Amino acid sequence: MIGMMTQPEPGKNPEDRHPFFEQLDQLLRNKTAVGGLIITIIFLICALFAPALSPHNPVEASLYDQLKPPVWDETGTWQHIFGTDDLGRDILSRIIYGARVSLTVAVVSVGIAFLLGSVMGCVAGFYKGLCDNLIMRGMDLILAFPSILLAIVTVAYLGPSLRNAMIAIGIIYVPRFARIVRASVLEESEKDYVAAARAIGTGDFRIVFSEIFPNCLGPLIVQTTLSFASAILDAAALSFLGLGAQPPTPEWGAMIAMGRSHIFRAWWVMTIPGLAILFAVLGFNLFGDGLRDVLDPRLRD
Repeated sequence: MIGMMTQPEPGKNPEDRHPFFEQLDQLLRNKTAVGGLIITIIFLICALFAPALSPHNPVEASLYDQLKPPVWDETGTWQHIFGTDDLGRDILSRIIYGARVSLTVAVVSVGIAFLLGSVMGCVAGFYKGLCDNLIMRGMDLILAFPSILLAIVTVAYLGPSLRNAMIAIGIIYVPRFARIVRASVLEESEKDYVAAARAIGTGDFRIVFSEIFPNCLGPLIVQTTLSFASAILDAAALSFLGLGAQPPTPEWGAMIAMGRSHIFRAWWVMTIPGLAILFAVLGFNLFGDGLRDVLDPRLRD
């Protein structure tokens, strides 16, 4: 009687919880991942609500406010919290709008790499043989070049612009996703559910993208999050070289390039955009590491 009373009711056993909620609990207990998520959300809010959060027009120049330091003005208020650049534009406003530009580049470029890399990885891992060799040798060829150099060559060929920078970054990230998907597909294609799908006459396309690919999403999610950080860095590097966002677009790398000539007399023009890049990349990296700890069973205690 006592034993019957102490047994948990059906559906109330904590072990019966959906795996998603268990992984969410593990992620929220990871302080590093939570810290990275908070940083990422802050930049996301800045990107989504830039017009409401920006105190000034990010592209409006003022000859009377050139290179103002981030200090109190005569009225005792913060007119320019982070100072102004050599054209008198408010740096805080440009940082906020720069978050929108950087996150757009990250989402679009990583999205291109995700789609192309997933398709190529699925085809190579499922059909193997000559198809696998051709695709993966092409990926090896891309990986043989330094990524930033390949991006520079691609943008130089297509023409300097933010759109072409996103395309170039997407191309150089394709091998990352293709190799991960290929390895996962090779492992999954040998399992019983794939053989059962073939036995009932399911087509190859449906087997790959309806049965196998959903089981490969774990490592892909982690790689996507970490690639956001790399894409922000690469976009800033291309803009710093004049191959990415063009003036007067408020992009962090372009802001650093503009401030390098004033580094000794106006340190804030170059330093504050650099700190924005640092924290944005740090946020995505910390969150990505936390996701990897949760989604990779080999890293669990």
